[in-house]
Amino acid sequence: MSRPGEQFYPEGVRWDAPIVRCTLPDLLARAVADYGARPALEFRDRAMSFAELADRAAQAAAAFLRAGHGKGASVALFLGNSPDHPINFFGALKAGARLVHLSPLDGEIALSHKLSDSGARVLVTSNLSALLPVAQKLLAEGLLDRLIVCEDDDWGAAGTPQAPLPDDPRVVTFNQFVAGAPPPPAWPEIGVEDVALLQYTGGTTGLPKGAMLSHGNLTAAVSIYDVWGAPARAERDTIERVICVLPLFHIFALTVILLGSIRHGNLISLHQRFDVGAVLRDIEQKRATVFPGVPTMWIALANDPTLESRDLSSLAIAGSGGAPLPVEVAGVFQRKTGLSLKSGWGMTETCSPGTGHPPAGPDKPGSIGLMLPGIELDVVSLDDPSRVLPPNRTGEIRIKGPNVTRGYWNRPEETAQAFVGDRFLTGDIGCMDEDGYFYLVDRKKDLIISGGFNVYPQMIEQAVYTHPDVHEVLVIGIPDDYRGEAAKAFVTLKPGAKPFTLEALRAFLTGKLGKHELPGALEFVGELPRTAVGKLSRHELRARRVQTSPEPFSQAKLS
Repeated sequence: MSRPGEQFYPEGVRWDAPIVRCTLPDLLARAVADYGARPALEFRDRAMSFAELADRAAQAAAAFLRAGHGKGASVALFLGNSPDHPINFFGALKAGARLVHLSPLDGEIALSHKLSDSGARVLVTSNLSALLPVAQKLLAEGLLDRLIVCEDDDWGAAGTPQAPLPDDPRVVTFNQFVAGAPPPPAWPEIGVEDVALLQYTGGTTGLPKGAMLSHGNLTAAVSIYDVWGAPARAERDTIERVICVLPLFHIFALTVILLGSIRHGNLISLHQRFDVGAVLRDIEQKRATVFPGVPTMWIALANDPTLESRDLSSLAIAGSGGAPLPVEVAGVFQRKTGLSLKSGWGMTETCSPGTGHPPAGPDKPGSIGLMLPGIELDVVSLDDPSRVLPPNRTGEIRIKGPNVTRGYWNRPEETAQAFVGDRFLTGDIGCMDEDGYFYLVDRKKDLIISGGFNVYPQMIEQAVYTHPDVHEVLVIGIPDDYRGEAAKAFVTLKPGAKPFTLEALRAFLTGKLGKHELPGALEFVGELPRTAVGKLSRHELRARRVQTSPEPFSQAKLS
């Protein structure tokens, strides 16, 4: 049976194509067999081959087993973008452990919760001054038994601030930890249904919950992208150079960049942070061919005054994910570079894949694309999640597929609430058109109810981005004596632009938005809060506002 949108799939790609699942250590082992001495990573101009990565991961795995952190154990990674991440990621998995990703941008409450909830008693971190003191505090509070510290200078001095190691027998360097660890007589048996990763997500209405992602979930995600991109890869027939500035502890970078590149023998150009100049140099001088980013990165690039004069001819694939891409930003980028910037959709609970854009097909600005092979998407009523809606009706998006989590760690009630049968309720509000293309309207939790009308912040943001002076914008709901809630726009301006009035903004947006959607308040800020992956964060913005101005805001005069 044909699925909606399948008629626009790349030639030769079928929705029901086989999706291959294996374990993550097997994924790496196959890459070594296929690519061996080919470089897998480049960091600070130093290359590491697939074989070397696998050898170092096996060394780490032997040390984890010797220390008792094998089958059934949880190992936490508190690392930035360096080779230390993939080495310990694959090492712990080869030992049979399940991993827990911690974000360097997490606060103490979130970090403490993730450690205690996951049961991780060992943490791998770096001696960078942004990480080690935080890790030491977690150790001092009794949340850990062992701290393994990777030394940043092992990858070449970069002048990055570092912290001294404490004199504590519970703290060892990574080199001390792995020294002399013998490989076991046999590696632990690992199954595709074993939990490989507890990837924490949510927390907007409480503490984060750990999505249980199995080896099969993660490798199915790689296979889904593999099937989807097969015709384009065959046509290009090249080894891609993939820019990785997205943090590897985030599911987008983990699946799309790390695991996908290992599967196909591509080279990952690894960066510790996002810097417009460094990205452009990677493209111009090192001839990078692929750059997956999040919208804030594309906004920064689109606004770079040198962009039109740069040589971006090597860049063949420019993709956006992690959050909805403003249509205006995609348009500016295409006008300046000639590159079409497409936005797909996915989430932590799906190991990233959800939708994608075919290379040919209808041009549908604002769409997130078609359901990918092996994935079933539909739209259901907000009042009854078992009732499927027809095309062009707005509701909650549901998903089913081999890449979808089976639930949340230690959260049976929240797991039950997240599923209708075998379909996962995403919390995203959107619709599907008659061609099978999906559109996101907003997150269910971000919905503003103003005067009885549903108002979607993302739709307002898309309109505000068309203002020539706006650099970035977030919209949240604020208390309103008249309507119950009103939309407030928080705006950062482009360099040299001057603030404008709320009335001027409403006049500019009239016709682009309905009257009920026009912002009821406006505030200019120096910067907007971001998540660990660089996405603009409405949740953090709401939290800051509660701390600074919790009083209701009356907008009756604008009725």
